[in-house]
Amino acid sequence: MKYDNSLPYSQASENNKIPILSIFKQHLKNSNTLLEIGGGTGQHATFFSDIFKTIHWQSTDIPTNVDLLNLRILQADLLNLPRATPLDVNQSDWKLKDETGENATNRKFDSIFTANTLHIMSANSVENFFRGTARHLYTSGLLLVYGPFKYDGGFTTESNALFDQWLKEKDPMSGVRDFEWITTIGTKNNLKLIEDNAMPANNRMLVWAKL
Repeated sequence: MKYDNSLPYSQASENNKIPILSIFKQHLKNSNTLLEIGGGTGQHATFFSDIFKTIHWQSTDIPTNVDLLNLRILQADLLNLPRATPLDVNQSDWKLKDETGENATNRKFDSIFTANTLHIMSANSVENFFRGTARHLYTSGLLLVYGPFKYDGGFTTESNALFDQWLKEKDPMSGVRDFEWITTIGTKNNLKLIEDNAMPANNRMLVWAKL
């Protein structure tokens, strides 16, 4: 697939899509529907939905970014990749369009994926993220989260520590999250951590299954 240089672009998304693909090939074999939270530039949505043509890929982003996300999605014109829809994880009800385009607050998915979002949310928003994903996953459905994490209260690398400092300078409510804290929140929401995968550039891919 050719990318238009005039579209929004993330070098990080371009760099991590192949490593993420290796995890997806292991875990998305039985998925027919996937919800992406924080679609950003749309590079992940267009790349992965073009490979996994049998998965109905619903991308979302905060209301102020969803039009930007749709620029790439609409250009891709893939049958299994509809227009992205706005989603604020802090809303009590996530209004997620179903395959007919109608709003459905109770829609469920086989898989939910997000990349590089938890560290730009507040801690309260992270908790709301997990509550919402648990509500919208089928039993045995998977939650896949890509990004940097701290372990035992410490950063895994100096670059991650500097990244955390940079994040907090922009927004004191943001920051690289503690793996143990994230795991505890998942457990409270009936999500069992089944994998913690090392990824390039000091990132991880965490995989939960809905109990």
